[in-house]
Amino acid sequence: MEKEFGLISWAWNTNVYEVNTRQYTPEGTFQAFSAHLSRLAAMGVEVLWFMPITPISALHRKGSLGSYYACSSYTEVNPEFGSIHDFRSIVQQAHALGMKVIIDWVANHTGHDHVWTKKHPDFYKLNHEGKFFDAHGWDDVIDLNYENNEMRDAMIDAMLYWVKECNIDGFRCDMAMLTPVDFWFQARKQVDQEKHLFWLAELDPLEHPAYMKVFDAAYTWKWMHATKQFKDDGAQHIHALHETLYRYGNMPQNTLPAWFTSNHDENSWNGTEYEKYGEMAAPLAVFSSTWSGIPLLYSGQELPNHKRLLFFDKDFIAWESHPSLHDFYSSLFHLRKNHASFRDPSANPVLLRNSIDHHVISFKRKSGDAVLFVLINFSPYDLQHIEVDLGDDMGEYYEIFKGEIKNLEGRYMYVDMKQWTYQVWKK
Repeated sequence: MEKEFGLISWAWNTNVYEVNTRQYTPEGTFQAFSAHLSRLAAMGVEVLWFMPITPISALHRKGSLGSYYACSSYTEVNPEFGSIHDFRSIVQQAHALGMKVIIDWVANHTGHDHVWTKKHPDFYKLNHEGKFFDAHGWDDVIDLNYENNEMRDAMIDAMLYWVKECNIDGFRCDMAMLTPVDFWFQARKQVDQEKHLFWLAELDPLEHPAYMKVFDAAYTWKWMHATKQFKDDGAQHIHALHETLYRYGNMPQNTLPAWFTSNHDENSWNGTEYEKYGEMAAPLAVFSSTWSGIPLLYSGQELPNHKRLLFFDKDFIAWESHPSLHDFYSSLFHLRKNHASFRDPSANPVLLRNSIDHHVISFKRKSGDAVLFVLINFSPYDLQHIEVDLGDDMGEYYEIFKGEIKNLEGRYMYVDMKQWTYQVWKK
């Protein structure tokens, strides 16, 4: 299956950081968030994904503040966060620091008192009683009717509004598989004429392959579930992880799997990455940043945040002056930015044989003379004298976390690894 749209060049080795504006600061505004921009840029964050910035419907609102994903207008800013001038300023500041900005786009549904419900009620699906409804049981939203071409045009115009008014760099498309794939073709053809954007889909490409003809990147939900099951089963069946990785390796050319351990839904409803993974959280973060594709990071993961954030009410993140995992993520993100194996689309990871491969995943990335070895102990056991077959890529290597240097003169590398640890060696 061929992808119809080209991948924007900066996306190959990027990362995406999700911004929960409401919970990011006590003020919960764009202006307050802007104080964190330089810190995030220093950490190596490349793309800021803002959860929906549009106003939230009051009718059937959940909690005291409502869901970001129940909008009342597609072309206004949630006054809780500030003004369009404030958001435009955020984009300008991010661009000045070398970062991109994408916004969350909720195309399947709106809130109950969206402006279209009065002006264009025909834009919505109706149930057998002739009333607005949502097919998935979400009682604070109602479904749009994609058989209505006028609605499609209005949706695309709204997307263009943010490109023209704020110069955004792309969209993260909420539950993209609930919207007909032909609409995304239509939208991308028109919007990309204004500016070539990055399009991230909230769907799993293994379950919805047709959508990958349109989108640049998509979520690896099956990997997330497979790793959770692996941990719950006592980290005994690593072959299941290999099988899942193999499936993602068959994605269309110019598309990227997006790896994650947390996001706004996972954190609020299913638990933090530490509730789900415990000691496996850090090894998974290393994997997410070094395997083929792009890593997604949620607000506060660099703290690290051990708290489930409320979804419909105020519950701000308790920041520290220097988050404990800032340097950890900085090492990974700057490696992705600067090592040639991440800039080269043909430098796909290759699994390496090791002597304890029922516990250790080892792989290599290579572009010319630039080589990267990654070793991850996905087990609760301390392992000694692990033999890793490096092939013919000998030379001097530097481990990015501990600063250790090894001069590898033979085919095999021998290492000891504590439980749930990782090593990333670069040349």
